[in-house]
Amino acid sequence: MNTDSALDWFKSSYSGSEGDDCVEVALALGAVHVRDSKQIDGPRFEVASPAWAEFLGFVG
Repeated sequence: MNTDSALDWFKSSYSGSEGDDCVEVALALGAVHVRDSKQIDGPRFEVASPAWAEFLGFVG
């Protein structure tokens, strides 16, 4: 598992432009990490890169 210092978090392009409800993602080798930008120390999850790509195909 990657430590936060090794992850480069960025706001998802799927987040709204209002800035209130933002999802941040960080790409790692073979995985995508996801968190709520309002709770950066809160819960987060990690998903395999192919599963994330499939998910984006559904929401895009």
